[in-house]
Amino acid sequence: MCKLNSILETLEFLILLGYYYFEAFILLICPPCKKNVAGEIVLITGAANGIGRQIALNFARLGATLVFWDIDEEGNKETTKLAKENGAKGVYAYRCDCSNREEVYRVADQVKKEVGDVSILINNAGIVTGKKFIDCPDSLVEKTMEVNTMAHFWTYKAFLPAMMASNHGHLVSIASSAGLIGVSGLADYCASKFAAVGFAEAVGLEMLALGKTGIKTTIVCPYFINTGMFDGCKTKWPCLLPILDSDYAAEKIVSAIQREQVLLMMPRSLYLLCFLKSILPVKMGILIGDYIGAFHFMDHFRGRVKKD
Repeated sequence: MCKLNSILETLEFLILLGYYYFEAFILLICPPCKKNVAGEIVLITGAANGIGRQIALNFARLGATLVFWDIDEEGNKETTKLAKENGAKGVYAYRCDCSNREEVYRVADQVKKEVGDVSILINNAGIVTGKKFIDCPDSLVEKTMEVNTMAHFWTYKAFLPAMMASNHGHLVSIASSAGLIGVSGLADYCASKFAAVGFAEAVGLEMLALGKTGIKTTIVCPYFINTGMFDGCKTKWPCLLPILDSDYAAEKIVSAIQREQVLLMMPRSLYLLCFLKSILPVKMGILIGDYIGAFHFMDHFRGRVKKD
């Protein structure tokens, strides 16, 4: 009997494996319809500028209620103004240091009282030191992990219970291609983004294991985006790894959320590079990395220059 069950289980596994492969092929040709996000409460961390602002403007045009978190209050005000100009009806901006657990919980309670339960959580806030690991002060290493990784733990703790209660919600992690492939000069940043990717993936699996199929996850892993965060970084082969336009990146991210895409890499060449990394000998991977300029991406890094 036990042997028969094993055979039946294996047969079911193989049938489903083939079905899901065929399904993925069909969806590649005919992407699923975009879900309606009108009326959803969308919280975006790091909304004051950069890709966070661009994502906010895209959601503003779709009729979502928007909640902005950032430590840059002036930038938040500007994003709020632009969101309203782009058709947003409900916009709420809060000052919140996402690396501070107590502050995240306090402001989250405020959002629940003043706006309602967040149904789409977009963890976008991030920082980059741009220093070689040995030259990076301990305080900056800790801050990188607190903002890029630990903040996700606190926002999930704050908003996931309500999503689980209603079996409805969407968790979005704006990670990085540096969360999939190590990059010279970005040791602390890579560590934080690898952690963010693993955390988001694991929580997504937990939701499935608990039967919370109404809670979706999207992990976004882009190459450099021209928001200013990585100003000065160079790409050796722009035809293979172009620096992404922020409007294009935001549109692709929002589209991936609407289509409930689990993983989004930009540009598409990253799918090939990650595949090669997983199957090639290490020395061949290093050779490819050197060829595409990965050892020198950060040589001329300036980052976002603050205006006086």
